[in-house]
Amino acid sequence: MCVCTLISDGTIIYLWLHMCFSRFKDDLELTKLPPMNGDGMVKLKYNINGTKILEPCTERVENKLPATTRRGKLLKAKVLSRVFSEDFERVKKKILDPRGPVIRRWNKIFLVACLVSLFVDPLFFYLPIVKKDVCIDIAIPLEVILTMVRSLADAFYIVQIFIRFRTAYVAPPSRVFGRGELVIDSGKIASRYLKKSFWIDLLAALPLPQVLIWIIIPNLNGSTMMNTKNMLRFIIIFQYLPRLFLIFPLSSQIVNATGVVTETAWAGAAYNLMLYMLASHVLGACWYLLSIERQEACWKTACDLEEPYCQYKYFDCNKVKDPGRLTWFNSSNITSLCSPSSSSYPFGIYGDALEFNATAAPFFNKYFYCLWWGLRNLSSLGQNLSTSTYAGEIIFAIIIATLGLVLFALLIGNMQTYLQSTTVRLEEWRIKRTDTEQWMRHRQLPPELRQSIRKYDQYKWLATRGVDEEALLEGLPLDLRRDIKRHLCLDLVRRVPLFDQMDERMLDAICERLKPALCTEGTYLVREGDPVNEMLFIIRGHLDSYTTNGGRTGFFNSCQIGPGDFCGEELLTWALDPRPSVVLPSSTRTVKAISEVEAFALRAEDLKFVAAQFRRLHSKQLRHKFRFYSHQWRTWAACFVQAAWRRFKKRKEAAKLRAMEDLMVAEPEPEPEPTKPVSGLAIYAAKLAASTRRGINMHSESDTGVVSPLQKPAEPDFSVDEE
Repeated sequence: MCVCTLISDGTIIYLWLHMCFSRFKDDLELTKLPPMNGDGMVKLKYNINGTKILEPCTERVENKLPATTRRGKLLKAKVLSRVFSEDFERVKKKILDPRGPVIRRWNKIFLVACLVSLFVDPLFFYLPIVKKDVCIDIAIPLEVILTMVRSLADAFYIVQIFIRFRTAYVAPPSRVFGRGELVIDSGKIASRYLKKSFWIDLLAALPLPQVLIWIIIPNLNGSTMMNTKNMLRFIIIFQYLPRLFLIFPLSSQIVNATGVVTETAWAGAAYNLMLYMLASHVLGACWYLLSIERQEACWKTACDLEEPYCQYKYFDCNKVKDPGRLTWFNSSNITSLCSPSSSSYPFGIYGDALEFNATAAPFFNKYFYCLWWGLRNLSSLGQNLSTSTYAGEIIFAIIIATLGLVLFALLIGNMQTYLQSTTVRLEEWRIKRTDTEQWMRHRQLPPELRQSIRKYDQYKWLATRGVDEEALLEGLPLDLRRDIKRHLCLDLVRRVPLFDQMDERMLDAICERLKPALCTEGTYLVREGDPVNEMLFIIRGHLDSYTTNGGRTGFFNSCQIGPGDFCGEELLTWALDPRPSVVLPSSTRTVKAISEVEAFALRAEDLKFVAAQFRRLHSKQLRHKFRFYSHQWRTWAACFVQAAWRRFKKRKEAAKLRAMEDLMVAEPEPEPEPTKPVSGLAIYAAKLAASTRRGINMHSESDTGVVSPLQKPAEPDFSVDEE
């Protein structure tokens, strides 16, 4: 939007241009923009003829383009130099988001590749082998296999370098915005990467062992075996350190992105155990190579005693057919001098490799033996090592003891923590149960009560596994809590006929207020005459519900409640009253669990809120449903029908008796037989008895009337809401 304003003297026009506001701070390399006034708008000055008045701040801006074009390009460059994560979708094809799913997935893949490369590199130490002709050779098949596997692992490091050049980073000055701005300028990303960790990644990606054993060593003068053994030791260790170093920042990135390296306790324990085994693997490979060097040192010592017939080059298997070597070897006793059973040379901690012929064994045999040696001494902190007086051997033993102590404290400690986390709740439950037993003995509770407490604790553990569901849900956001409660309780709540007419929001409110409840077999949830403080919705299990009408003799009504049913509807009657009393209603029934019961409880204060919304429904329909599904109303209705039926039967019998009596009175008296005269006193007595029976029936009928033997339940008054 542009606004042109003419100044009173007619000499200058101010052109106001709206500036595109952005949340980004100015980059250091961005040229300064034209000056801004207090309203945050760019101000450019022009003469009346349209020529621009140059100012010092605009001399740095390119003058070949119009001001609006220059400003648009500057803003475009600004927008593309930094971006927030939510705006990253526009440039995601060119630059990768460090917190995006692609980088998170690649970090896990690259972590596995790093672990594989850390496992492969020490295997190069197994290339030298000792043969029975007292010479050292190179295992060509193993050399080819390791070259192929190592080249494949190096490809992942090269891909990692390429990805790092295309991964945005968070600008440090922008962290005041919370998550910060992502710098997506490829030049800045490359410059920052080259200044920081590029050289470490490049050193880790170089194929140094392959170049060494296939190109450099064959072209060197002297013994090929000697050059391979000596240079491998330094090259592998030199490149192993940066590769090992890359594991730690990579693990930190995974933890920052996902929270943990592994999502399960068993995977975490396996990860730490694998690192411990990796250390044993490295120590075993180093011990194997040093054993060959110690054996070679013994050969050289014996060779010095047999000069000038013996030369060091004879210990290379490429010289095994040399005539001079054949002459020397046939007359030499070097095999007996360098035997591990001989005490003429101190082999120290490398004696086991020579005694069990590990240096000349097939690859898998010597590998597993060396792995076992490394694991055994790493776990025992090198306590079983008997070293000689060689400084290098002693230093190697010190490294084993120190590394074993550190790894045992860190990796094994972490693995123990992971494994204990799977049973920590079980241990807590056992401790709590022990405390409960001590408390019951201290209070001298009867055996029946103790058994009930034990059964409840056992069932609660089986149902929840020690998880506090309420505490777990409280730590979740409101929408997640609502969805979880809806999933668990909605179908159950809809089974209640009084709730099936409510809308979704109201049902969600009810579900949010439901609390889990557990009952063992034989537990009385409520007794007849006790106050009702909650309404229960049964998930699983069965209960008996019965009433004696306040202990009335000869009266008993019983029914069974199962999954999907509810009890405690007296509380609903109390809550539906527009003016409920402070005193909770008394239960008209006794509810007893006949099996383990799991339910959701809706407490009195929560039910008040539900009832306040429920009174907005159609009162006649509500009253009908409440009467139809309430056990209290069903009992009263059954008693009412029973009383009406008895009253009907009594009236019917009384009417029949009256008809018979009237018939007897209306009939003419038969002619008296001459042989059997009838007395008038007998007729009067019969009429008096009939009149007495009729009076008794009428009195009994007036006493019973329409009164039911069971008192009619209280009915909520909806007149307030209807008015």
